[in-house]
Amino acid sequence: MFLVYEGNMERELRVSCYTDGGYLTDANNLNSQTGYVFVLNRGAVDWKSTKQSIFATSSTDAEYIAAFDASNEAVWICKFISGLGIVPTIEEPINMYCDNTGAIAIAKDDGVTKGARHFRAKVHYLRETIKLVM
Repeated sequence: MFLVYEGNMERELRVSCYTDGGYLTDANNLNSQTGYVFVLNRGAVDWKSTKQSIFATSSTDAEYIAAFDASNEAVWICKFISGLGIVPTIEEPINMYCDNTGAIAIAKDDGVTKGARHFRAKVHYLRETIKLVM
């Protein structure tokens, strides 16, 4: 068993991230679930599935928290690859994919919606991360 990385590895490293949040997935534990996977040139290189550290009050919150957790990892991945000093490095922003329209709307909106005030710091961090890579 082995990983195969497609694309022209001499010219480009393309990283994408897929996130998902599960709201109230465990009857014994009310914390929601975070999941994400990072794909480098079509091969999975980093992934995580864990209980969220804060309580989500909706599926949108759970999805947004998952995107926040993934954005922290995305920053680390960029720094790690850059620190290796390999050529090529990541030149394009890491595309992050989320399947919740509410979470996407919160990430793109300039203000903080009433429902998102309880995790305001995460909202602003994710927005700043998005701005840095765009």
